Formats: sequence, structure tokens, C-alpha cells
Amino acid sequence: MTPIVVAAVLLAALTHASWNALAHGIRDQLLAFTLVGGGGSLCGAVLACFAPLPAAGAWPPLLVSALLHVVYQLLLMRSFQMGEFGQMYPIARGTAPLVVTVLAAVFVHELPDAWQLAGVLLASAGLVGVALWGLRRKKPAGHADAGAAGATEADTSAESAGAAEPDTFAESDEGGRGGGTPQWPALAAAVGTGLAIASYTVVDGIGVRASGTSLGYIAWLMLLEGLAIPLWALARWRGALVAALRPIALRGLLGGVLSVAAYGLVLWAQTRAPLAPVAALRESSIIAGAAIGALFFKERFGWPRTAASVLMVGGIALMLHGT
Repeated sequence: MTPIVVAAVLLAALTHASWNALAHGIRDQLLAFTLVGGGGSLCGAVLACFAPLPAAGAWPPLLVSALLHVVYQLLLMRSFQMGEFGQMYPIARGTAPLVVTVLAAVFVHELPDAWQLAGVLLASAGLVGVALWGLRRKKPAGHADAGAAGATEADTSAESAGAAEPDTFAESDEGGRGGGTPQWPALAAAVGTGLAIASYTVVDGIGVRASGTSLGYIAWLMLLEGLAIPLWALARWRGALVAALRPIALRGLLGGVLSVAAYGLVLWAQTRAPLAPVAALRESSIIAGAAIGALFFKERFGWPRTAASVLMVGGIALMLHGT
């Protein structure tokens, strides 16, 4: 991997964490991700008017990827409905790079060299370490009181959304239902989310390389993928949807724009570097999100994330050494 590719993927991770920060401030997550998806589809539609059409060979993986992204979103919502965010999110994101390494070797015949493989393993160790540390955390003392105080609004949100995706930065288990001990169905959903992430990463790697145009590929992917949650919200809210979206429209749509930029950078990087190192670097969004939470939401960064950051930096150094 060249330094410019590393910089692009790290910028994508930071951008991903940033649009999650915008969504973090919107209590009803169905509304939040309706706007993010709608904003992504709108960006995709605009880009599609100017970008070249992807080559014919890219359309089968593009359509499969759009479906996988929808499955990913549903699994992610389900995992957070059943378990703590602090447990589920790192598991979902942290397991993906290792699975991508295996899938890329099997289906793309892309074998990382020794330095890149060492970098992926080291970076993944940091991410998985954060996930495993989250499994042993105890429920904060004030959790029950906080949950009771917000029960009415939270229940209303859950009924309207069907599932809520908590903020990407919380050290606390806000909205989680897993308590200190992980629930196995929630863990299964989180692992399923990681498998979905790994699957669409490899499928998109194949598709974007066959497309002949990274911009055209991301345009049509975002256009198709972003319709699912808005259509679900429309079916649930019906005529009340527009009024519910109006107060948060600017933040949510900006989140959609940032989400397109984040994944667009990743797809561009996949045309210029092996899939496994790109996947490992992208998941540094876990650490970037924690840093944003510490800076802007006064959340505790903690020594496990500090250690994970050190391992991530070491992994990046090894990946660069192999170029």
C-alpha cells in the first residue's frame, strides 16, 4: 500500500466516524438512517448523471453488494436491539478484516505478502482486543435509572424504528439490552454483521475493479442501497414522515453525503491496493469514533482503546513496509 492509499482509507475511517457523530445526536435512529440513506441515494443520483456508467461486468456484483448492504443494516440494527453497543459494534467491525483476508485469498486469489499479512493481523488484534474487552465490562451503576428515565421516548422510538442503532462512540451501553453478560443471539447477529461487512467488501472489490469507474460504481451502489431504509420508514410513518424528518433534515442529509464520501474513498483504494489491508485500515473507524466521542461527547477513551491504537499504528507501519 502506498502512503496516499493509506491516507485515503484513514480519511474514510474518520469521515465514517463523523457521519456517525451526526447520527448520534438524532434520538430516533430510523429517522436518522432514513435521512442518511436518502442523502446517500440523492448523492448517488447526482453523481450518476455525470459519472460514466459502470461496465457490464460490474453490474452483477454491484446488485449483490446492494443487497448485502441491506442485510448488513438489518443485522446491525438487530444486534444493537438485543445487546450492548459497546459489545456488539467492535465485534461486528473488528472481525471483518480477518474474514476479508480469507475471502480475498479464496475468491480473488489475492494473497498479501508477509509484511501486509503481519500488518493486518496486528491491526486486527487491536480491534478484536477492544471487542473482547467489551465483553467483560459490567453494566454502569446508573444504567437502570437512565433507562427508566428515558423509557417512554425510547419505547416510542423502538416501536417506530423496529430497531435502533446506537451511537458509534459510546463507552456506556446506552440503549443496550445485554447488561454485563453478552446475549448469544445478539453476539450471533454481531458476528453475522461482520460476515456481511466482509462479504460486501470483497464483492465490491471485484465489482469496482471491473467497473472501469470508481465514481460510477459508488454512484449506483449508493443510489440503490440507500432506498431500503427510507422505504421502510415511509411504510411505518406514512403521512407523518415528512413532518418528523423536517427538524433533523440538515444533519441527516449531511450524514448521507459524508457516508458516500467515506465509502467512495474505500472503493477507490480497493482499485489500488489489496482488499485485506484496506479492510483493516477502514475499521480504524472504531478508534476514530472513540476519539471523537472523547473530544466532543466527553466520553472516556480508556486504556484498551489506547492499546488498540498503538497496535493499529504498528499494523499500518508493517503494511507500508510491504509496499
